[in-house]
Amino acid sequence: MSLSPSPRPLRGPRRRSLLASAAGAALLVGCTAGPGSGEPGADPSAAERARARAARDSEELAARYAEVIAAHPGLAERLGPLREEVVRHAEAFGGVRAGSPSASASGTATAASPSVSARAAGPADDSGAVPADEKGALALLVGAERRLADRRARALLDVPGELARLLASVAAAGAAHVFLLTEG
Repeated sequence: MSLSPSPRPLRGPRRRSLLASAAGAALLVGCTAGPGSGEPGADPSAAERARARAARDSEELAARYAEVIAAHPGLAERLGPLREEVVRHAEAFGGVRAGSPSASASGTATAASPSVSARAAGPADDSGAVPADEKGALALLVGAERRLADRRARALLDVPGELARLLASVAAAGAAHVFLLTEG
């Protein structure tokens, strides 16, 4: 008796398996011993600088979300939970609560300067302005999330184990945000 092939043609890996694989690979990289992984002689100041930068990056991304929500209130329901998660990421890295009175979940812009927000958005938008159309605003967030997740994944090799695991987890969350922002 021979087994018949699956009725579903294989077209390559599914998105979920790609996201899970990327997150798993990032976690494995974060768990391996390497330079700065808690070994004697590791540079704690480099780890602290990486942690401070990660907190700052998350605060800037939360500010970008707040700006988009303020410019497009119709997106508040969709973007609010993602922004709150980014705020929690900043807190996990030791940053200030980005959702404090200067940046409420209702979508008011934070006290971040336009240049800070422009850095979070990346080179695609040097003006710091949120595009007038919702699609463009979402694309702005997708680009910012993608660049930040990529930068954090690259930083994994240069930080100690626990910080590497946190960076990997937050990078995976950023990749999931990209997926959620591009769907529907």
